[in-house]
Amino acid sequence: MSESKRLLVLVGSYAEAENEGIYAYELNEDTGSLSKLDGIAGVKNPTFVNVDAEGNKLYAIGETASAEGNKMSEAVALSIDPSTGKLTLLNRNDSISAPPCHIQRDPSGKYLILSSYHGGLVGLQALTDNGEVGALLDEKKHEGQGAHPERQDKPHVHSAFFSPDGKYMMVQDLGADNIAIYSIDADKNELVLHSETKTHPGAGPRHLAFHPNGEFAYVINEVDSSITSFKYDAAAGTLTELSTVSTLPDGYDGKENTTAEITVSNDGRYVYGSNRGHDSIVVFAVDADKGHLTLVEHVSAEGEHPRHFALTPNGKLLIAANRDTNNLVTFTVDQESGRLKYTGHSTGVSKPVCVKPVYL
Repeated sequence: MSESKRLLVLVGSYAEAENEGIYAYELNEDTGSLSKLDGIAGVKNPTFVNVDAEGNKLYAIGETASAEGNKMSEAVALSIDPSTGKLTLLNRNDSISAPPCHIQRDPSGKYLILSSYHGGLVGLQALTDNGEVGALLDEKKHEGQGAHPERQDKPHVHSAFFSPDGKYMMVQDLGADNIAIYSIDADKNELVLHSETKTHPGAGPRHLAFHPNGEFAYVINEVDSSITSFKYDAAAGTLTELSTVSTLPDGYDGKENTTAEITVSNDGRYVYGSNRGHDSIVVFAVDADKGHLTLVEHVSAEGEHPRHFALTPNGKLLIAANRDTNNLVTFTVDQESGRLKYTGHSTGVSKPVCVKPVYL
């Protein structure tokens, strides 16, 4: 990393189209303070974003409506000026046929993947050679249901994450207690279902994070507030369940809790997850040989409903997005113990959902 690069935090949020919904902040790594550089309006509910640091581009989801009034998706491309943080709309294109909740970019940079919770859909979208959003190429609709009568009465696709080698894509279906593993047929521009992994009943898998060794994957389960460790077979493209731990303290009987985000530290020693209700970040230590998790601590999110969080590229800071208290909060990360400490810096942002720290 050159000294000229600065650490930006790109933020997606709930917003009406006429209001700012995508933001760029600069993060001071010494203090943990955030300074707003830009905000852009024109996209309805750009809750999740994906950043191409090499291309200085940001991709966001947006909600649209069909001529008949049905809720639909769009994918939006913006450029990021590394020197100022200014965001500029490049283009936008229609996407999957239901409102979106997550956006991912494949390692080759040829595709975007959009997920729809409400529609139970996952879609494959083209990226042009100059990094703009192309046409929707394929859409797969999931089937099935889970054990929870209200939360899991139908499929709820929540996210897509690629295996470390980029060969397979894990699609978490909260409603069907299922992880659908796809490959991409680049000749036909299609999603091909490769295998499926069922979670335990009533889990509600939401997001996934791979261990840097590529052998383990961790899935945070929204419905029953747990994290499941999986063994990943890269050759076979399959996940095998190892163990499950609760994200809540023993005996917790407070307000209803659902989990949200999960990430693994760069050195693979710690896993972090967020609790909405308990309003905390939970920290686990990783057994390097077996992949199992052991509780380290729970830390207050310093706000309500931590919808998302992220570690900075060097792993020294964590930024949490508290949707219901409209604030971004920074924590220092003890590199040895994995423990978090609130920096004292909380920045007001309307209904933040997603934070992506990158050097530009």
